[in-house]
Amino acid sequence: MAVHSIILSASASPTLFAHLPNPHNPPLHSSFHGVSLKLDRTSHFHSFSLAATAAPKPLIVTATKKAVAVLKGNSQVEGVVTLTQDDSGPTTVKVRVTGLTPGPHGFHLHEYGDTTNGCISTGAHFNPNNLTHGAPEDDVRHAGDLGNIIANAEGVAETTIVDSQIPLSGPNSVVGRALVVHELEDDLGKGGHELSLTTGNAGGRLACGKQEN
Repeated sequence: MAVHSIILSASASPTLFAHLPNPHNPPLHSSFHGVSLKLDRTSHFHSFSLAATAAPKPLIVTATKKAVAVLKGNSQVEGVVTLTQDDSGPTTVKVRVTGLTPGPHGFHLHEYGDTTNGCISTGAHFNPNNLTHGAPEDDVRHAGDLGNIIANAEGVAETTIVDSQIPLSGPNSVVGRALVVHELEDDLGKGGHELSLTTGNAGGRLACGKQEN
C-alpha cells in the first residue's frame, strides 16, 4: 500500500470494531475521515473492513391539493363537492347533494366557473381534447364527463369518484371551473339521442358551483 495514500500506525487507535488483542501478532489500525481501517497480519490476503455513517435518506413530502365547490341553483337542490389530489395522481371527488328526485342524475364538470346567469353560464362540458361525450371509463369522453350520481329515496346522493382527467394543477387544471348536477340521467353517449354525444341528454341544470381552493 502506498504510504502517501494511507498511513498505518502500529499504535492502537479507536475503531468501530471490537477486537481481541494478540500480543504475538498485533493488528494494524488506522483512522481517517471518519472511516476505520483494520489490517490482520495473519490473513492469507489483505482484508479491509470499512464502516461509515450512512447518509440520511431524503424526506419525501406528498403534496395534497384541494378544491371545494358549493352547489346551488334555482331549485331546492344543493350540495358540496370536495376534490383532492396527491402529487400527480388521480383526483378524488367526494359528492353530497340533497333535494334531488330519487334516481340517477348527470354530473359533469363544465368549462367555466361563471354563474352570473345561473348554471347556464358555466358553458359546455370541460373538453380540452375536443372529443365526444362518453362514460367516465371510456377512452373517448369529455374530461368533464363524471357519469351519474344516484339519489336515494330521501333525495340525497352521496358518492366518491376517482378520475385521472380532472387535475387540480397544470394546463388542464379544473380549479375555477364549475360542477353541475343535471335533471335527468346521463345516457353516457350511448342513448342514440341527438344530444347523446354532446350532453348525454341529461336535461336541465339543477345546481352548480365553482371549484375554489
